[in-house]
Amino acid sequence: MANTDLAPSSGFQGDSYIYKLGTTPNTRTVVSQKVRILAPAYSGGDLLYQIGVLSNFAPTESRTIENVRGIGFGDIVAELVPGNTEPMTASCERTMLYLANLWQASGFASGVSGPVRSLRHHRWPFDIKQQVAFSVVSDADYSGSWDTGGTISGSGFDGGVQTQTYPAVTKDIAIGDNVGGSPANGVGSHTVLITYYEGCWWSDWNTTFQRDTAVVMENGTITITDVHDGASVYGEFLATGNDPSIGQFTSARFGGTSGMVASEANALP
Repeated sequence: MANTDLAPSSGFQGDSYIYKLGTTPNTRTVVSQKVRILAPAYSGGDLLYQIGVLSNFAPTESRTIENVRGIGFGDIVAELVPGNTEPMTASCERTMLYLANLWQASGFASGVSGPVRSLRHHRWPFDIKQQVAFSVVSDADYSGSWDTGGTISGSGFDGGVQTQTYPAVTKDIAIGDNVGGSPANGVGSHTVLITYYEGCWWSDWNTTFQRDTAVVMENGTITITDVHDGASVYGEFLATGNDPSIGQFTSARFGGTSGMVASEANALP
């Protein structure tokens, strides 16, 4: 029989009832129901598929900021110097399924798929794609359409903003194009913000079988080689914001006293 909990197709890692889609509220605030985490499910070829029953995905990044001081100049910081950024990590929690565990959901031949039972059996890294899907009200502002995401080509400065089409739903025959609901053909799309985590390795993993808790969870942490938007070319002169050389506001330390006086938005509603 087929393993429907690990049958990568149509953008999902499986096609059992575990992967059934529901609706989400329309707000300007990001909600977790609209965040899609995709990874290379085992037996899924060279594509990424949305992970099911993932209860937590928490990327974390840090770097040391070193301070520069000089003897004889009092108790003052001369300059703060950002140090090297530590490798980003992401903690994950997922419900363990009999036929699809956390490692199978990240491309490894584990569980019923093969012999992988330990971190020492992981020979190749994997990638993860994060999609933060817009709500209908945010799509309307960004793309000008109630049921269509922003039409971005997937390249250029805003290449990390793309469009994700969703499976068809039952349409309202009486009114046809239901604004804010299902479009006329039952198929709609949302704008999605892409974050691509490249070269990931599991650095720890654990699970617990408890007497008083029925559901078994798997937890792990991945260490990430690089993070980007999946489309842009990064380098020394990337325009990242707060750059006075192109007329943007920056710290008074680089922009002079005019930045403290002239650029404040004083007008209140």
